[in-house]
Amino acid sequence: MSSTAIETTPAATAPAAAAPAPTGERADLLAVLAKHRHFLRFTTRDLTDEQAGLRTTASELCVGGLIKHVAAMERGWADFILEGPSAMPDFTAMTEADQASWAGQFRMLPGETLEGVLADYAAVAARTDELVATLPDLDVVQPLPAAPWFTDTHWSVRRVLLHIIAETSQHAGHADIIREGLDGAKSMG
Repeated sequence: MSSTAIETTPAATAPAAAAPAPTGERADLLAVLAKHRHFLRFTTRDLTDEQAGLRTTASELCVGGLIKHVAAMERGWADFILEGPSAMPDFTAMTEADQASWAGQFRMLPGETLEGVLADYAAVAARTDELVATLPDLDVVQPLPAAPWFTDTHWSVRRVLLHIIAETSQHAGHADIIREGLDGAKSMG
């Protein structure tokens, strides 16, 4: 397993063009991620913008906000894969404004539409899929950014992808519960 950080050369910061379809481990990672993305997006079927922004539990979460958060999380981790910890905030130094901005990821804000949120998520997903397909080595590691919840000091590209899958899956479950509270619709069962 390699322990070198990704170099910041043009070849390391941009995926290669026209790569063949992924196989093996990469195909498996993308298939699992696609499955969980599908379940997250499926919770939005037939919802209006207003419904996508409604809370149905005691939490602040709504279906549209969860998709916004997952897109932002995935975008941030993809940036981390390419740029290292400088692509992410220092979570130990967040201001009140930073925290308010972070909280806005979990809500549909005025002027936002479900269509726009889903389009952004699709663009983020396409970028991540391209990275998985074209990065030369999933064993490359980056030091983690400052955050009180990290007990590890470095993550490989593979570990980041597993984290994206876990986050997507977890939030698809949250969205399913919220959607069921809205109108009884379920993603499965």
